[in-house]
Amino acid sequence: MGKRDLIPSRYVVSIDQASSFVSEYFEQNPLAQLGIIGMRDGRAISISPYGGNPHEHLMTLSRLKQMDPSGDASLQNALEMARTILYPVPKHGTREVLLIFGSLTSFDPGDIYETINVLIEEKIRVYVIGLSASMSVCQQICKETNAGDESSYGIVLNEQHFHDLLMQFVIPPALKKSHKFLETLIMMGFPSKLIENDETLCACHSDVIKEGYLCPRCFSKVCSLPINCPCCDLTLILSTHLARSYHHLFPLKNWIEVPWEEAYSTHCYACLIPFPEKHEVTSITHSVSISSRYACSECHKHFCIDCDVFAHEILFECI
Repeated sequence: MGKRDLIPSRYVVSIDQASSFVSEYFEQNPLAQLGIIGMRDGRAISISPYGGNPHEHLMTLSRLKQMDPSGDASLQNALEMARTILYPVPKHGTREVLLIFGSLTSFDPGDIYETINVLIEEKIRVYVIGLSASMSVCQQICKETNAGDESSYGIVLNEQHFHDLLMQFVIPPALKKSHKFLETLIMMGFPSKLIENDETLCACHSDVIKEGYLCPRCFSKVCSLPINCPCCDLTLILSTHLARSYHHLFPLKNWIEVPWEEAYSTHCYACLIPFPEKHEVTSITHSVSISSRYACSECHKHFCIDCDVFAHEILFECI
């Protein structure tokens, strides 16, 4: 990790990219939780505890720059610790491990293939981003835990490619139709914001604060959301957090290209831009859509290509 093929070093660039991943991950998945594990001197070390507060993870990562990488890496120890941390995750959640691996060797205390079999049994997906050459054991870990999907293992070419590889794992994986949940309802609380004249201690960090959020069940005060109440373990969120996670559960279906036989609309339903008439269409537009119209499968309204992109990539719902 101390090599300088990435400037200033693999170690520093990995920390910076991991920080970007944490920020984007919680931006897209505000209800998610993660923990950070390091590999040092052949052991797995818990760097940041499993939780849903991105600020704590980012502060911990920033402090890592004051340390230097040391010793050998052990994939088995890291995966075993990750498996232990992910064991209490409920059935309605996904269990995923993302490894940034810069070594060409792994010094393991036992048979790593037994660990791979346990990961498969516990339905834990493993993704690996390699900073060196491709390794057979990493390929097998990713392939076996992702139902044969080899795209879960990538080798970094440069810093931008490093960023792109990380960002593809921000969006949660799609669940199979055969996947069944034991739970039907998830209990959550929507706390009200509290502003007091006097400073009091928060239940989550024991910090002295004036502003906070009041748990609707036990009336404990917490300083930030989302979080599990430290007293009653109720998941505390805002409605905006739920809305930002909703589109991952129910993604907007792709809109259908409208042929000229059904192109009865004259303007885009959203932005009111006029659609071209049939005799105005050139060969350039044929590569996009025959009539430059896209129909929603639910409301059957016609939209232009710009509104199509806006709805699917930014809004995540029909306009």
